[in-house]
Amino acid sequence: MSKPSFWWHASVHARRQGFLRQRAALMQAVRGFFEARDFVEVDPAILQFSPGNEAHISAFATELVAPDGGATRLFLHTSPEFAEKKLLAAGEQRLFCLSHVFRNRERGPLHHPEFTMLEWYRAGAPYQQLFEDCMGLLTLAAKTVGLTHFAFREASADPFAAPEILSVSEAFRRYAGIDLLATYDANGCDVAALAVQAKAIGLRIVEDDSWSDIFSKILSEKVEPHLGLGRATLLVDYPAQEAALARLQEDRRFAERFELYVCGIELANGFGELTDAAEQRRRFETEMAERQRIYGESYPIDADFLEALEEMPQASGIALGFDRLVMLATGADHIEQVIWTPIAEAGSRI
Repeated sequence: MSKPSFWWHASVHARRQGFLRQRAALMQAVRGFFEARDFVEVDPAILQFSPGNEAHISAFATELVAPDGGATRLFLHTSPEFAEKKLLAAGEQRLFCLSHVFRNRERGPLHHPEFTMLEWYRAGAPYQQLFEDCMGLLTLAAKTVGLTHFAFREASADPFAAPEILSVSEAFRRYAGIDLLATYDANGCDVAALAVQAKAIGLRIVEDDSWSDIFSKILSEKVEPHLGLGRATLLVDYPAQEAALARLQEDRRFAERFELYVCGIELANGFGELTDAAEQRRRFETEMAERQRIYGESYPIDADFLEALEEMPQASGIALGFDRLVMLATGADHIEQVIWTPIAEAGSRI
């Protein structure tokens, strides 16, 4: 049985109350930010046929029981992405949501099984337009709580400063001494070449690590701690192999994907959205084969979503971890300090 977290004890709540009140103010400010830019707020359903199809994102499964007793397996969504893209296909042009999402196998200072995702889409806009949105939100958050700098542990960043725009390959070269471009091209990846470089900088590589596995280890252990220090970093030009839902650039080695980092924390993940249904199905199948290899399970592919892609306009979209933004704006050092009612777990910390 899980140990109660006692977040409801008056003494515990008193320590968190300031964070939570600022969270409420930030949520209200975010809504105003998007409404001022002619976005409509939508409220996607949490129960979905497919929770998403990325290899390393784990879902919570449940069961829908019909009045006649028949059962259908459903999932709590890991992102509102599929639902919001269907709304784009239906004709919406600018939409956002503040949605509770659910991810299994994730818990720690920056991860919680249930968290709030801010996700928004712009039909007809290049993905670089999202850079401006991100910086506007950082400025808004700082002004809302009266801060001049964001802070997390020993790191700080100026939310009013122009961001650093840094390519993935340059970040790997600068912070890990890795020549990433030498290990992949538009036709595929050289796992052995990347493994040799990773081992040379002291990373533990196992025999069945894929190129993506090694890429992720280098990024998380050697690169991310250096990003977003002093000012925000927009990490751009992701390898095509690391962008399952993004369009490819003219140089097909790279995808229209970027991530926003502040104080070493990955805060948002944005794309120029892929609208080729056949290509999207191929990528999903590849991701689910990888998930089956690693975890011994896979998730269904939402055929309805693929059909909607055929009608969806060109668009850009992004998901931002709202709880992490609150952490940066309030100075909290653990995500459960900024969640109103954290999920109890044995040994959980508030």
